Amino acid sequence: MVQRFDVGTRLSEMAVHNGTVWLAGQVPSDATQDMAGQARQVLEAIDALLGRAGTDKSKIVMAQVFVTDLAEFPAFNAVWDAWVAPGNAPPRATVQAALAKPEWKVEVVVTAVV
Repeated sequence: MVQRFDVGTRLSEMAVHNGTVWLAGQVPSDATQDMAGQARQVLEAIDALLGRAGTDKSKIVMAQVFVTDLAEFPAFNAVWDAWVAPGNAPPRATVQAALAKPEWKVEVVVTAVV
């Protein structure tokens, strides 16, 4: 059985199956903030979704980070480093990409286990 959360016509924010949790790409709700502010919003959204699935950031098995400008990568990393569960840094990939809305600076996709 697949359990889906916040199902829309185009996507679900999260799906859980057989102990694995897949999140849709998380983006900031307030895109007027700088990279650090947007990164904090995205990571808070991830925490909230993982909590709804009965898990947390220490159980992330893969993270994919999309940034619009690699020059802002250090600002993202500073927020990430303060957020990531000590001793549980997941495998991670980061790429520069154009995001769906030009005002977004970052989008993060994670997979976790329950």
